[in-house]
Formats: sequence, structure tokens, C-alpha cells
Amino acid sequence: MGLKQNLHNLKEKYKGTKMAPAFNAIHTFLYLPNETTHGGTHIKAADDLKRTMNTVIMALVPCLLFGMFNAGYQHNAAINGFTEGMSFFSGDFWNMDNFLVGLTKILPLVIVSYLVGLVIEFIFAVIKGHEVEEGYLVTGMLVPLIVPVDLPLWMLAVAVAFGVVIGKEVFGGTGMNILNPALTIRAFLFFAYPTWMSGDKVWVHGAVEAAGTADAISGETVLGSLAQSQPISYSVSDMFFGFIPGSVGETSTLLILLGALFLIFTKIGSWRIMLSSVIGALVMGFIFNQVVDMGWVGETSKFYGLMSLDFWKHLLIGGFAFGAVYMATDPVTAAQTNKGKWIYGFLIGFISIMIRVFNPAYPEGVMLAILLMNVFAPTIDHYVVQGNVKRRLKRLKAKTA
Repeated sequence: MGLKQNLHNLKEKYKGTKMAPAFNAIHTFLYLPNETTHGGTHIKAADDLKRTMNTVIMALVPCLLFGMFNAGYQHNAAINGFTEGMSFFSGDFWNMDNFLVGLTKILPLVIVSYLVGLVIEFIFAVIKGHEVEEGYLVTGMLVPLIVPVDLPLWMLAVAVAFGVVIGKEVFGGTGMNILNPALTIRAFLFFAYPTWMSGDKVWVHGAVEAAGTADAISGETVLGSLAQSQPISYSVSDMFFGFIPGSVGETSTLLILLGALFLIFTKIGSWRIMLSSVIGALVMGFIFNQVVDMGWVGETSKFYGLMSLDFWKHLLIGGFAFGAVYMATDPVTAAQTNKGKWIYGFLIGFISIMIRVFNPAYPEGVMLAILLMNVFAPTIDHYVVQGNVKRRLKRLKAKTA
């Protein structure tokens, strides 16, 4: 009660001053709002922006913890050799050494992401005199989960600053941005520091430092191998459970699926966008399979590896599942109408696999597909609304005729 009362006193002391948003944000973060609606309301509900963001974070925590174990496991396995028959019940995976290796690499990424992002949010709130919204709570957690484990912290700090300022604050802050902030940050990293975001030496801890030595650690992902038409040594169960190299939180399709069910159950994530994204990816993958089966693309083609991959396996590798569940469903940058969500999600899945196959230098397309559809989401909604208006006008004319 003492801390709460002190914060309340500070809020009252600085009320109406430049520093008011900062103290209000700290108070709101630690405690429930003590204000109620005074006027008439149309909808009464127990949820608010803070509770919504916290729900998404709860859905991300399992991916974060698994990412820590997997980062350590990939590092140790690259040195000591992979263990056959790995499963969720294997002690070789869930040992504390794997977790500690992952913790020492991933926790600093989380800290830098939140520290830089929230400081910039507070600065803009003080300068503009508006409230600090809770929107960055989710972005700050997403960013460490979609980058390589050995990404230098200064690069992450620069990217977060760019993403928050250019991708969010210049549009007016939370709720006004047209691009997903987390993907804006990743896009900046990819184009500004490509050697740290792609290749076969960035996905396993220690691989970059060992590059060029006799016992160099390889960190090739499944997508990277397939893009070069090389055979992969991972089973379907490895890919589904997540015992593969990749970005920190994107490897376990099982945990992402459980997170999707949780978001759908809590009505935070749109099942229409998730399902339509999967359908779009399956359709594009199936088309590529048919192209290969008809002999239009031979084994010597640089596109053969990913084109010939069973269409449903595209859902298990790379960042597609993570992007479709946690970023395509961003309520600010996604389509808002129900029909628009189906179109928006389908195109994300369709374009993701197209980019994945046709761009061997960057065998992953979900980031670019989501950012592209973020831009077109308002247009999709516009034509959906206009279509509804025209149909209603036709019905009205028919009745009055």
C-alpha cells in the first residue's frame, strides 16, 4: 500500500505537467486502473488493452522457454553430435545446461528489446503529452523471438529504435501504425545487417565465432538446406516439436499451435486469419507440388528443393506458423472486416510460400508477406465495405421498385 500510495501522490503532484504520462504509465503497469466510465457506454467488458497484451504474452511464454532450451541444445548438439530419438520427454533436451546456455543468450535480447523500446515510448509520451499505451508489451516480447540467438545487442538496439520511431510513433503511436512494429524491426535488421540475419552460421550459438575454423559449427536451417536442394536430416517429429535450428521462438510448431488455441479461446487472436493463412500456404505449396509432378521443374533447378517438399510440411518449417499466429493477427495492422480477414490471411499464406520458393537467397517469406498485406489491409476492407453497401442498395431498390 505504501508504494501504491506514493505513486498515487506522484501522479497527483505531476498531474498536468510534462512528466505526468510517465508516472501514469508506471502506475497503470503495476496496478489496475482506478477509473471507471462516467458516461453512457455501448459495451461493458472486463478486458482492456493491458489485459489483452498480457494475454498475448502468456501465449508467448512457452515459446520463449522452449527457445531457451533449444538454443542450448542446438549449441551442445552441434559440438557433441545430435541425439537420435529426441522427444519432449528426453532428459538430453530438458537438462539445465541447455537452459542456462539459452538463458545467457536470450535474456539479454529480451532486456535490450524492452529497455530501448519502452524508453523511446516514454520519451515520445512526455514530448507529445499523451498516455503511454501498453502496445509495446507484446512487441518487446516478439522481437527477441524472431531474431537469431547470437545477434549483437547493439544491432538489436538500433533496430528497435528504428522500428518504434519509424514504424509506430511517426504514425501516432499504439493503434495508429500501418505496419507491424516487430516485423518492421526484423525487416530493418535483415536489410541493414543481412549477414547476421541469414546464412548457415547465425542460427546456432557459437557458429559465427567458429566460422572459418577446422571444427566450425554449422547452423543451417531446414529452409536453408532445401533452398540449396540439399537433403535434410530432420524428421517430421523434429520439425513439429521444434528440435531444429531457427529463430528463437519459431521452431516449435506444437507450442505455436497451443498458443493459437489459447488466443482463439480468449478471443484475442482471429481464427479467420490463422485458418485462411494456413489454407493459402497449403494451396500455394500444392500448386508447386503439381508443377514438379508434371515435370515442369527438374531436379537440377535451383527451385526444386522447396518446390518438391510435401506441401503440408511448409507449415512445420521456418517462421510461417509463428507469423500466422502472433503477427498476422495483429488487430491494428490486419484487416478488420470478417470477409477481409479471410482474404488478408489467404494472401499472406499464398505469398509467403511463393517468396519462400522463388527467393533462394532468402528462403523465408512470411515477414515480407505480412508487411505487404499490412499495407493492403485498409484497401481490402474498403472494397469489402463498398461491396456490402452496393448489395444493400440493390436490395433496397428491389424492394422499392
